[in-house]
Amino acid sequence: MSPPNKTAYLSKSLYIRGLQCHKSLYLDRHQPELRCEATPELEALWASGHEVGVYAHMLFPGGVVVPFDGLTKNEQMAKTREEIDRGTKVIYEAAFSHDDVFVKADIVVRNRGFWDLYEVKSSTSVKEHYWDDVAIQYYVLSGCGIPVNKAYLVHINNSYVRAGDIVPEELFVVQDITGVVREKQASIPDKLAEMRAMLREDVPKIDIGPHCEEPYECDFMPFCWQHVPEDSVFSLRGKGIDRWELYRQGVIRLEDVPLDSLNLAQRMQVEYSLDRKSHADPKKIRKFLEKVVSPVCFLDFETFASAIPLFDGTRAYQQVPFQYSLHRIDAEGEEPKHFEYLAQPGPDPRKEIAEKLLGEIPLGACVLVYNMAFEKRVLRELGESLPGLRKRLNAVAEGMIDLMEPFKRRDIYHWRMNGSYSLKSVLPVLVPEMTYDGLEISDGAMASEAYFTMGEISDPAELVRLRKALLEYCRQDTLGLSRLLEKMRSI
Repeated sequence: MSPPNKTAYLSKSLYIRGLQCHKSLYLDRHQPELRCEATPELEALWASGHEVGVYAHMLFPGGVVVPFDGLTKNEQMAKTREEIDRGTKVIYEAAFSHDDVFVKADIVVRNRGFWDLYEVKSSTSVKEHYWDDVAIQYYVLSGCGIPVNKAYLVHINNSYVRAGDIVPEELFVVQDITGVVREKQASIPDKLAEMRAMLREDVPKIDIGPHCEEPYECDFMPFCWQHVPEDSVFSLRGKGIDRWELYRQGVIRLEDVPLDSLNLAQRMQVEYSLDRKSHADPKKIRKFLEKVVSPVCFLDFETFASAIPLFDGTRAYQQVPFQYSLHRIDAEGEEPKHFEYLAQPGPDPRKEIAEKLLGEIPLGACVLVYNMAFEKRVLRELGESLPGLRKRLNAVAEGMIDLMEPFKRRDIYHWRMNGSYSLKSVLPVLVPEMTYDGLEISDGAMASEAYFTMGEISDPAELVRLRKALLEYCRQDTLGLSRLLEKMRSI
């Protein structure tokens, strides 16, 4: 197979990229070195998508896979044609090319002389941009002489609760989108022609806009956004002024934003940033601290969310805890004692993590967390799966106090928080020695990915290193909460 013409050859993913932004498609074809590295979240999404696809095959068992790895595109298409001619009823990852567009169809199923096309997504609903994904496949298959009867979108059913082996017919929702896919066919040749004409010219003069992140975050954003300063209209937090409208008016720097166009929270962010101001309300802080009584526990969970429920009693994307860090101060003035738990990948960790946690939090303790809704949900779902521990887990949840509250209300605010009240924005400002810089794992997505990676590691030294990195990260959160409380008491 000769090298594809960069101005003619397209794939399903390149077509979707081009629909979102011609400039993104141009850079992908001509200057791919400008692309930023994939984030841990994106890599986890790719892995999840592959796993979901494998389970979706179970909806139509007995099919033949046309592998991507180890075969050229021509060989994949030849293998697909061979299976069609042989009378194979179900083909997974079937490969086709028409009008210089290459596609891999997740599942094609023979149906009374016709074929049904199934596109599998790991999301829990149908999104409009998925229609174009299926439409280009329909276009290519039809162009190859494949009579397509129906086009379906297969997505996750997030109300399905696992009980024993996965039941594919219950795990997935299959939605017929044939009508909208057929409606899109007439416009595809013109769109392909526009993309190819664009690729033969210089880089398109397309400015940044909402399309940079919708429907997908573009991996060329760092290149295209170079002209946007760190303190810009896009730094404004929360609802309020239309940032893109300001940008279209030529207002980019935060200092140029008209203050009378902002709501109170955004105006405060801008004024404090420009004047390098900070403030604290001692009266409100004292009122908040009156609720904090000994013994005091500082708690943080790390969780994973899998598209395929791993354990009985769990749903798709349910947050399952695999780790916690707990600092406990039994009496005011004492140094905090540290407790921690990190599950071994594989077995269901919920019973062990709940029992250990309950053994370390005294009855009636004041439990400080940051973003209480998340920790409460984890405890509630643990209780639902462990009826014998439900009452005690609920008691822990009822004793929770959200340390985020005074920062969300801006009882304490510093210009370097940039309008945010996340722990990673607050902690380094008020407790500078508590930084996440230098930690191998520095956010929840990286922690979740590292936990699953542990299950694939055979090198003992590497496993020890990764466990140590996970424990250090989670410990940093709860130690940071205890230092934050000290700081608030000193104000």
